[in-house]
Amino acid sequence: MQIALAPMEGLVDDILRDVLTRVGGIDWCVTEFIRVNDQLLTPAYFHKFGPELLNGARTAAGVPLRVQLLGSDPVCLAENAALACELGSEVIDLNFGCPAKTVNKSRGGAVLLKEPELLNQIVEHVRRAVPAHIPVTAKMRLGFDSPDGSLVCATALAEGGAEHIVVHARTKMDGYKPPAHWEWIPRVQDVVKVPVFANGDIWSVEDWRRCREISGVEDIMLGRGLVSRPDLARQIAAARAGEEVVEMTWAELMPLIQDFWLQAKAQMTARQSPGRLKQWLAMLTRNYPQATELFTVLRRETEPDQVSRLLGLPLVEAA
Repeated sequence: MQIALAPMEGLVDDILRDVLTRVGGIDWCVTEFIRVNDQLLTPAYFHKFGPELLNGARTAAGVPLRVQLLGSDPVCLAENAALACELGSEVIDLNFGCPAKTVNKSRGGAVLLKEPELLNQIVEHVRRAVPAHIPVTAKMRLGFDSPDGSLVCATALAEGGAEHIVVHARTKMDGYKPPAHWEWIPRVQDVVKVPVFANGDIWSVEDWRRCREISGVEDIMLGRGLVSRPDLARQIAAARAGEEVVEMTWAELMPLIQDFWLQAKAQMTARQSPGRLKQWLAMLTRNYPQATELFTVLRRETEPDQVSRLLGLPLVEAA
């Protein structure tokens, strides 16, 4: 079984990838999508989204990072995929699942599920452009407004050369509304010979067990469930191995929150960094009452030094 950390735009950046992969249980992670239009991007742009490329395409915990590209131009995607490989990405992932209206309007993400022939062309071009030993993978939803075309789309991706396919078991129009339709995943797996990963609505070990039973697949990708329960991958790995599942306590989580804040404060502007912390805390409230208390205290706070004080961190005096 492989457990992957999902690429979520505006949420799972390099800081959160660093913190979450240190908890354990995650086999690989993905950059936020890198949008490709009509030009070859610069190395600096790739490093902005995947600074881990400067560290052997690994997080500090040693978890492999793969670059994800989003776009609709097969040639331009192929050129940028080749550059990403030169910069150190050991896998190229292609995004056909983003439901954002702004992305879809610019012909990227899930809107391409309306064009299975184009999906096939994109994967074929990228597959030919990158070294043979570099896998090309894809992430898709069940369709744009209906899952009826999902089997055709998955087939197009697999025949184009995708080594595995992650299926977020909702359509674009479903957004993130529950439930995820795990019952479609075995139908997808039946029509392709490559591994299929299940993604969507796995918030707990119990959810994982039900997903595995319904979908029939072993490999999974965790998104919001892992962000809101940072040890979920570790819990699932333990359950899969028949080991005792020991949940992370708030006392164990708090140092990670503090480290996340210190990294955000160092890398972001004073205006941005408090918002990033509150974004994660808001998701943690799903499983930790203490996160609700801390979020309430920090909710209106915009001064970084005061945030540090409320997190129990010492202030560093200016030289």
